[in-house]
Amino acid sequence: MTNPIDVKPYPKRGEVWLVQLDPTRGQEMQKTRPAVVISSELFSNISLRIIIPVTRWQPKFQDRPFMISIKRTDENGLDIDSAGNVLQVRSITTERFVRCLGKVSEAVVRELLAGLVISVDYQG
Repeated sequence: MTNPIDVKPYPKRGEVWLVQLDPTRGQEMQKTRPAVVISSELFSNISLRIIIPVTRWQPKFQDRPFMISIKRTDENGLDIDSAGNVLQVRSITTERFVRCLGKVSEAVVRELLAGLVISVDYQG
């Protein structure tokens, strides 16, 4: 029988996971918080995932193109309406993943990626 402690998480694109972001520095988002996995499944055999951390929604985010609205749904497992902060995108080891909360829609994934494209001024 497999020991649950030995089971490694397998986060997939579009899933919302609680992740441990500490230790951090400066203005990096801290603590254990939700994040959306945006990595391509092409790299699923690597123990790293690209994530966008999530924070609670605030009205001031309305005019910030790097804060992407994510409404709370039963499917995504978020407790409150939230925002993905695409300026905080990062790659983290799967060892930082605590548990899966749910999954966002493909439309939300596309909005997060569009926000990321705007943030890096990609012209295509």
